[in-house]
Amino acid sequence: MRAQPAPAPLLIACALGIEHLALRTGDRGGAGGPVSFLRTGMGPRAAERSVTGRLAGPALTGAAVVATGFCAGLAPGMHPGDLVVAEETRDPRGTVPCVRTDLLVKELARLLPGRTLHTGPLTGSDHVVRGPERSDLLATGAIAVDMESAATLLSAVRTGERPVAAVRVVVDAPEHELVRIGTVRGGITAFRVLRSILPAFFEWHRSLPLPRR
Repeated sequence: MRAQPAPAPLLIACALGIEHLALRTGDRGGAGGPVSFLRTGMGPRAAERSVTGRLAGPALTGAAVVATGFCAGLAPGMHPGDLVVAEETRDPRGTVPCVRTDLLVKELARLLPGRTLHTGPLTGSDHVVRGPERSDLLATGAIAVDMESAATLLSAVRTGERPVAAVRVVVDAPEHELVRIGTVRGGITAFRVLRSILPAFFEWHRSLPLPRR
């Protein structure tokens, strides 16, 4: 009897060391296939370079890609620890639609009951967004902003056809601006939430009609 080929792997990308720590110490027991983590470094150029390089090798052919980590909420009423499930990522170079966001929302709600979830466009920036600039980005329809998700997903789909998604944890918001991650309660809350969400990524990965290698 012919053996079934192994499923394509999952690549989970983040930018910062503290994000990488949260993910690497989360519950990895539910993975349905090969999973690897990539710390890209901060900013869209670093994300593009790192993701393109990692996906160039045959080991990650057809890999699903999730961009995750912390973000800045744009809408009034958002709080540190809120979850953002991107329906699409966008920056000046293009827009990338995300896959099976409905399943991610369902799984995250199951994992973290009572935790506020936001869905909508996630926009990219090449700098940390502060103050009135939030309102300008909110007016474009975006609900949150970070520096790497848009570059990560755009780079991923440019290297080959693959499912992609972006899930971010709000670390600061209009009424809760954070100066340094981890120095106040909001940063600690966001870290704990990020550490808890890996099982949702694994369920998303299992649900996809992934290319077979």
